Amino acid sequence: MAARALSVSLTCPQQHEAEVGGVLPGKVDRFGGVTVDLAEAGLPADISESSFSKLLEDSLSRWRVEGRVAAWLRVPVSLSRCAAAAALHGFSFHHARGGGATMALWMGGGASRLPGYATHQVGVAGAVVDESNGKVLVVQDKNKTKNAWKFPGGLSDPGENIGATAVREVFEETGVRSELGSGLELGLGSGLGATAVREVFEETGVRSEFRALLSVRQQHDLPGAFGMSDLYLICRLTPLSHEIDFCTQECLRCEWLDLAELARTRETTPITSRVANLLMRGLQDGFQQVDLPMEQLPAVHPGRVYQLYHRPMPSQPGPITSRVANLLMRGLQDGFQQVDLPMEQLPAVHPGRVYQLYHRPMPNQPNNA
Repeated sequence: MAARALSVSLTCPQQHEAEVGGVLPGKVDRFGGVTVDLAEAGLPADISESSFSKLLEDSLSRWRVEGRVAAWLRVPVSLSRCAAAAALHGFSFHHARGGGATMALWMGGGASRLPGYATHQVGVAGAVVDESNGKVLVVQDKNKTKNAWKFPGGLSDPGENIGATAVREVFEETGVRSELGSGLELGLGSGLGATAVREVFEETGVRSEFRALLSVRQQHDLPGAFGMSDLYLICRLTPLSHEIDFCTQECLRCEWLDLAELARTRETTPITSRVANLLMRGLQDGFQQVDLPMEQLPAVHPGRVYQLYHRPMPSQPGPITSRVANLLMRGLQDGFQQVDLPMEQLPAVHPGRVYQLYHRPMPNQPNNA
């Protein structure tokens, strides 16, 4: 865990001054790594590969004497020629975003302990349920191998609340409006709810309100995910508007469909059918039987918060470790079926692939979903 923080945490910074001998200015973090941003290093705009290579060689020598265990280079596009020089000294690409790339070199003993970059992308969908008539908002995407009914959704933006993504996508695809509950607002970068709200909004034009998380799907080798694994989260939303104005660039069709029809139709996917059954149970027995409610809690980092989703308990204690300890005690006392989110492996729409689906159990688990 300490190594993971190395790439993102620059606490206890110590600025190296560029010297006549040629040492790149960098910031040292509390794990013993040094980070150099070449855009801020004062390098000549026309510095040659050979000149930079010598400067980097001298810097690495100094950092090794100082006991640095890792070096990170942030290379802007304008200095991309420096990447080739850095590679000659053992650096490799770690990640790239926007106008530059970050390269890394492990200088400690043994195998590298540097963390990888992102392992997953996060997709969020919003199941907008009208409790007055048992209908749910669904779309059919363009450019899909199968024109199946699904819940409106899309990828979560970095730092975006997942509920907001769902609400946004519903609106953008269908024109139906929605909002975040629990004091959250559209566009707030703070978790699941914001992402769900935004995604629903963008796809449908329908506004809705975030209520809870329903299910989590994990899939590997997803086409178009650039080698990352995929997390797909479906949230329960309630509508604030009903008129559909869907995005014709993304969707072929958009309708309010009866949940029972969605659960049995062949024009859908296993995960959509499964969640339709979850929603029908919620309408019949109460959504407390299927929801994973969210609570915002203070993080260990001062001034920061996080959103925690878990099955409800009669009394909600403390922060995350204390909370999970109490969940486990309840499981020991009342049975782990009261706290678990069991996993089931199901066939994906892509031939030969499978995914893992997590949700609260139902008395009669649909075999064909």
